[in-house]
Amino acid sequence: MTQSLQGKRVAIVAADGFEESELSSPRKALQDAGVEVDIVTPDGKDIRAWAETDWGDTYPASKSLDAASMNDYHGLVLPGGLFNPDALRTNETALALVKEFFHAGKPVAAICHAPWILINAEVVDGRRLTSVPSISQDLKNAGAKWVDEPVVVDSGLVSSRTPKDLDAFNAKLLEELAEGRHQGQHA
Repeated sequence: MTQSLQGKRVAIVAADGFEESELSSPRKALQDAGVEVDIVTPDGKDIRAWAETDWGDTYPASKSLDAASMNDYHGLVLPGGLFNPDALRTNETALALVKEFFHAGKPVAAICHAPWILINAEVVDGRRLTSVPSISQDLKNAGAKWVDEPVVVDSGLVSSRTPKDLDAFNAKLLEELAEGRHQGQHA
């Protein structure tokens, strides 16, 4: 266990249709580093993954969005996929939780289509980040500085494009989590 990660706790917020590797890989990296991980779902019920081309495994929920508090966590992970971020970007409780993490300066990591959630939470204006290329224009329209790189870090905000970037994404997630709060992290 990494000393700087001892006692840390991270929320992974997801709904049905998250890209399976974009939840399972960061969760494993966090757990391997000694971080406690909760899967937070809209209603506290288990969620089903999308595994590239078809439905994947079901993942047990730790708690509902209503029961989750930013104060209980040191960081937030938002997996992508197509269905998951599309559902969460219209969920006011999810958006409020995302905003709380940004206001508190805590690390937030988003991959693939998950920056859609960040757009609706109104936290990307002026921020440098990446995503799956198909939503790059959405991010630019929201004021983000979009770049096509495997992983981008902007004051505690970690972003990556696709599952092929998970190794870099996980490494930066752990690094930012170890650093803790970021003064430059803002909504």
